[in-house]
Amino acid sequence: MTAQLACRTGDLAVARALRCELAGPDGPVPVAVVRDADGGWHALADQCSHGDVPLSQGEVDGCSVECWGHGSAFDLSTGRPLGLPATEPVTVYPVTLDGDQVLVDLDQPLG
Repeated sequence: MTAQLACRTGDLAVARALRCELAGPDGPVPVAVVRDADGGWHALADQCSHGDVPLSQGEVDGCSVECWGHGSAFDLSTGRPLGLPATEPVTVYPVTLDGDQVLVDLDQPLG
């Protein structure tokens, strides 16, 4: 597989997240595509490592997203939790822009 179309740049405002389902080898993979406060693009597994809560529904603050379920925040670049109760990172995927297309590569996770 290669990078897949997750959304278009116009689909997501700054400091917001969007849930996408991309094709994985074993079926659909839920991914949170996130624009940080500076307008940078990120993609990560759309499930908090502490519980079954979609990170795409969380609040974006700077370069992190906070899980609304228990309050753990995750660094958008590394996937590492920035506070308890989460102790395990979430997977981060590379994002590339091609015109107005936001592409995510599930085959090359960053963390």
